[in-house]
Amino acid sequence: MNFLLRIGRAVDRANDAFGQVASWLVLLACLVSAGNAASRYAFSLSSNAWLEIQWYMFAGIFLLGASTTLRQNGHVRVDLVFSMASPRGRLWIDILGLIFFLLPAMAILTWMTWPFFLDSWQRGEGSSNAGGLLRWPVKILMPLAFAMLTLQGLSELVKRIAALSGRIALDVDYQKPLQ
Repeated sequence: MNFLLRIGRAVDRANDAFGQVASWLVLLACLVSAGNAASRYAFSLSSNAWLEIQWYMFAGIFLLGASTTLRQNGHVRVDLVFSMASPRGRLWIDILGLIFFLLPAMAILTWMTWPFFLDSWQRGEGSSNAGGLLRWPVKILMPLAFAMLTLQGLSELVKRIAALSGRIALDVDYQKPLQ
């Protein structure tokens, strides 16, 4: 179990790095968006590439940030059930959710999006818009993100099993949504 926990910590660190990239992409997307709007209105200059790079950055924010959100326990749950469960019950809900929902879905999505990227890369697929960008750089984000979500799910599973067996302490306190 200690070996699996060490691997889980390595996965956590890798996903934290992807989360940092996603965080910086938020700032960069704002700057590109503001710069694009300023150049369009002030100088009547624009490019489809600037619009597409914003879309690519949004994809990076969403896809690369998903595994960090899972690690930080920020994903949506069925609050009605989870809030009424005991701490041990919450661990079991997480374990069952990971095994039966998250892991199979992410593994399937990783497998299904790889050929989507590979075809784009082999063909050198570009945008259909004039002055647009290559498509494969954004398409690689899909299998990468789903693979990292699969690995993070496995890391979370190991942590919850270790918490159930008393090997580690894991905070499973329920925090009611602010809305």
